[in-house]
Parts: sequence; C-alpha cells; structure tokens
Amino acid sequence: MSETRTGTTELSSRKRRATAESMAQSQKNISVSEFFMKNRHLLGFDNPRKALLTTVKEAVDNSLDACEEAGILPEIWVGIDQTGENRYRVYIQDNGPGIVKKQIPPIFGKLLYGSKFHKLKMTRGQQGIGISAAGMYGALTTGKPVLVMSQISKRNAFYCELKINTKTNEPEILNNRGEGVVIPAAQAEREECMKVNNIQWEDVPHGTRITIELEATFFRGRGSVDEYIEETAIANPHATIHYKSPLDDNYTTIARSTDQLPPEAKEIKPHPYGVELGLLATMLKDSKEPTMSSFLTKSFSKVSPVKAQEICGKVGLSTSMKPGKVEHDQVDKLYKTIQATKLPNPSTECLSPIGEELLIKGMHTVMPGEFYTAATRPPAVYRGNPFQLEVGLVYGSTTATQQVSKDLLLELLDETDTRTLRQFLMMTFYGLGADGADKILAKAKIGTRKSPKGLSEREINQLFDAMHNLNLSEGQTMNVMRYANRVPLQFQEGACAITQTIKSMNWRSYGLSQSRGALPSGPVSIMVHLASVWVPFTSESKEAIALYPEIQKELRLALQTVGRKLGMYLRRRMKVKQEADRRQQFIRYLGEIATATSAISGVNKDELHKKLIELAKSKTSMADVELDENGRPIEQPQQSPTEMDLGDNVLIVEQDAMQFIHRASNGTGQQKFDFDDSDEESESDADDGADEQESQDQQE
Repeated sequence: MSETRTGTTELSSRKRRATAESMAQSQKNISVSEFFMKNRHLLGFDNPRKALLTTVKEAVDNSLDACEEAGILPEIWVGIDQTGENRYRVYIQDNGPGIVKKQIPPIFGKLLYGSKFHKLKMTRGQQGIGISAAGMYGALTTGKPVLVMSQISKRNAFYCELKINTKTNEPEILNNRGEGVVIPAAQAEREECMKVNNIQWEDVPHGTRITIELEATFFRGRGSVDEYIEETAIANPHATIHYKSPLDDNYTTIARSTDQLPPEAKEIKPHPYGVELGLLATMLKDSKEPTMSSFLTKSFSKVSPVKAQEICGKVGLSTSMKPGKVEHDQVDKLYKTIQATKLPNPSTECLSPIGEELLIKGMHTVMPGEFYTAATRPPAVYRGNPFQLEVGLVYGSTTATQQVSKDLLLELLDETDTRTLRQFLMMTFYGLGADGADKILAKAKIGTRKSPKGLSEREINQLFDAMHNLNLSEGQTMNVMRYANRVPLQFQEGACAITQTIKSMNWRSYGLSQSRGALPSGPVSIMVHLASVWVPFTSESKEAIALYPEIQKELRLALQTVGRKLGMYLRRRMKVKQEADRRQQFIRYLGEIATATSAISGVNKDELHKKLIELAKSKTSMADVELDENGRPIEQPQQSPTEMDLGDNVLIVEQDAMQFIHRASNGTGQQKFDFDDSDEESESDADDGADEQESQDQQE
C-alpha cells in the first residue's frame, strides 16, 4: 500500500509537459491561405510539371468566362518564356471587358473571393481559388509578384504588382507605394508610362493581362500545356487562341471555327431536392420573407403556391407563419416532406452546352479523321442540380506517333524524365498502349528498358522510322478527352466517372475490339463534356468527376448513340472494301476470258471485254455510291436516300491513305459506297444485337 502511494506521489510531482491554460494560449485561427500554402497539392500544384499547366488553365478559364459573360467573342494570348533553370514566366491576355480598379487586388490576391460561387449557373470557375492560388505558388517558389494590367477603355486602365499575405489572406500592392499605376489616356504619356513600368500589352481596346513567374517544368505530350490548348480549342470553337511555348519564337494561332457565341447561361434558384437539412435551417433563419408560402416560392425554383400550401399542410405549419419561427423538430419534418413531395425538375436555362454541330466543327479543326459524329443528351438532374452530357467521336485519326517530326522527337527525348524507352512512348503519346510501344521498339530493334537519354543517332533514326511507318491502328487505345463546363480534365482519368463508364460499355457491338474492363482499341478518339451548375469533382484540384449513377446513366445513353453511328459506318466501310476486292478479282481475269472466248467462238474480243467489264461493275455496283460529307448519297437511283442515311450530326472526310476504298475516275473527289439489300439486313441485325447488349449494360 505504501509503495502505491509513493508511486502516485512521484507521478504527481513530475512536471507536466503542458497545462490546459498553456494549450489554450497556443490556439489560433488558421488562414485559408496558410492552409492551401501547406496543402497546395489539393489545388493542382503538387509538382512543377502540373504547376505550369494549372497556372495556364486557371487564367484561360477566367478569360473565357469573362468574355462570354460580356458577350464578346474571345481572343486569348498564352505565352510561356523560360527565365532560368526550372523557372518560367507565364502571361495570359484576353479581349474581355476588363476589371475595375477596386476589384483587381482581391481577385488576384485573395483566396475564396469571386463572383461565381453563389450563382447557380454553368461557369468554368466555381470556388474563387484558382488564379489567386497560382499567384501564391509563384510568389512562394520565386519570390516574384503577380503583374496585372486591366483596361476597360483607353481612358480607364490600371497596372499593379501584388502578392498575397498568407497570414491574413489579403492582397498587398507593391508598386507605387501600394497604389498601383493608373495608365494615362494620352497616347504619348501612355507609351512612356508603359515603357517605364515595362508593361506588355497586345493592342486591344479592352481586356486583362496577368503575368506570373513560377518554378515549373515544361514538357510536351500527355498532360502538357500544348495538349490543354488543343483540347480547349475543341470545346470552345468560338474562341481564337494564340499560343507561344518556350521553344517557339512566334505565336501559333488556332482560329475560331464559328462566330456564334454559346447561349448565355441564366442564374436559377436552388431546387428543393438539392438543399440539405442544415442549409434549409440556415435559410429559414436568415430569410426576410414574411410568410412560409413566400419563402418556399421565392427561395426555391419550381415550387408553386399550390405546392407550398401542400408542403406546409403536411408539416402542420401555417402558410402565413414567419420562416424564422419554425422550430428545430419542424425543420426536420419540413425537410423530409419536401424530399417526399413530387416537384418538377429545375430549369435548364442555367446550362450552355456546346451543341452537336459545334462539337463536330471543333473536333474537325484540331483532330484529323475520316468519320465524325456527336450526340447531346436532354438535360437531367442529380441531387437537384441540372446537368447535360455531350459526346463527340472521331474515327480514323492517325496515331500521335505518326504526327511527330524528327526535331520534336529529339526535344521530347531530351525533356522526358522516364527511365525506360517503353515508359517514354506510353507516357508521351496518348492512346499508345503497352502493345503499341512494344511493336514500335521491336520494329526499331531497340530494347524496351533502354534509357531515352542514352540513344545513339542511329537508334533515334530507327525509332523515328518505326513510329512513322508502323501501322498501329489495331493496337491503338481509344483516346478519351474529358471536359467539365468546357474545361479539359487531363489527370486522374482512372478515378473519373467518364473513363469508368466508357470501360464498362461493350464496344465490340460497334465494331471495335476490346478486352474486358479496358478501353477499346482502334484509331478512335472520344470527347465527353459534362455541363452543370455544380460539377461533382472528386477534389479541389478539379481533375476527375465523382461517380453519380444519374451521370453515368446519361453518359451511357450518349455513348450508345454515337456508337451505333460508328458501327453503321464501319460495317458499310467493310462492305465497300469487300466489293472493291471482288471487282479487282473479276477485272484481273476478264482479259484472259475475253481472249479465250474469242478464240473459241470467234466473237469480237474488244466488244466482249467491254461487256464483261460492264457486267462486273453492275455486280459490284455497291462500290460506286457517292456520299456527301454527312454520309448521305449524292446520286443513287436504285435506292432511296433513307436506306443509307447515317443520321444527323455526321461528317465524313476523304482520307488519301484509305487504300481499300475504290475511287471513281469522274474527278469529283468524293468517296463511293454502295450497300445492297443483304447489307441492310445484316446491318439491322447487328443493330438489334447492339441494342440488346445496351439494354443488358443498363440493367447491370
């Protein structure tokens, strides 16, 4: 007993490490800027390679949003200059409406500050973090401030250099004693001011230019700025983009393919199905509406006075009751009643889809191919949020390895940080799987574990020849381009609902080869665009879309639509090839048949040969149907146009390399196809089989 007391006394006499009072003194607020500075990987700045892309992406997204909101056809300049080892200066300018002087510091120097977070309408940016986080990363890695010039008109232009104070999450202007510089309107004074302050500006009457210097790594291939610019041009065919990489001396321009702005997305009120219990309680407490009836009808969309009365009656609340006086248990009952009440879907005026015609135009501008098609699904709803899915498909595009020049290959080999040549091919060229990389290396007679930086000049030449001369159409993996509100998603494709839904489809029904649980193979690229007022990203870096059953269902239906059109085209193309081969077999022996028949019967050899040629052409006439760019026959007296109609939103482009397609010598330059009745029957049977598989996919 005495030993126990002694032990207790010794423990109590020891000095405590901390007391409740000392721990209380160490508690303090954490600035949101400090949090994201230490956890910058959440925003896409987890490594120098992604940091450069994220910076460009955030600035371009803001520029496109500003131009569209002001009703201006976007024109954007994107430039990247290397200032030192692993240091780059990024500058982006647009022709938007400009920003008022007072709003410039908080927009570019304060996290969680913006105009889009509380609006329920489709926009690229949502959280008010991106561009200010890019400036914070630049200051953290280089110590250089963000340079901003914005011009509303010649008489209203402002320039400042600013940093974000991570302790307070507030912007600090550094130049001109914290006041910035107002650009004079007079031409001579303006030029002098811009020269003194070293201000760069493309000659446009209004717009904004931002410059950020940061620690980064520039590379080409998958996940690069080059890829982002190309994919942005596809989803934004109304924009002109001028791009200059660190390896270029001049801008490369991707001109807009349409002068039509997307329809303006209109802000809507929240739908009751999308409001959670805690938010409903806050809305009731903060509401200034005099009655519950007006609260329900004016705070939410698609709630009529009749529905408001029905909801209040089920809960036991008076429609004239003030919202702020609703008790806690009544709020819970009100929430459950709202969820159980049948209400119309929210309005879709808040969405601005690309549209099937512009999807095809955008893909045709950037991506070479022979067959293009697109489909847009009707609007749907998840958790009370309206959304719409669009899918575009390109078939017949060449592999990325065949589009690379010798100089670019040398640059890519020098820039890569992969350990083996096999990894280099798979990581640099999208759609090139392990089988394709192995075929190239086998053709080049180079080991798969050879280092990309250790290649001799002879091995580089062998690799280049193999990349250009090897047909990888069969081994090429489908190229998937994912978009959310017109913004490309270039990372975490495996965790994205889009990729997983595409893998779950049975693409064999549409003429493509596919292994179980993998992307289909073939020279095909597919683009998926999700338009929504609130995109369910898996993280703040906005790189993948969460798995919502409603989204996956609509995506599967859109994929089936373009898949059916692709299957029809591939079956008809195969029929053309078969008939062209059949005709060649006939013609090969007709001369000998005419000669032998003439010797036996004495008929005129030339006349007989001519008639035999005509007979062969009539028997293989399905190789002589002329189609326009929409896949419809130009002239087909034997068959009605509907028998060979591939449907709307289809573009077929002539490809010189299509050796299996017979060309007529009439100089029209059009492809020629024909399909007899048996072909139409087999095509219909195949479509029925595809539809059966689609229904099985939906049930699964």
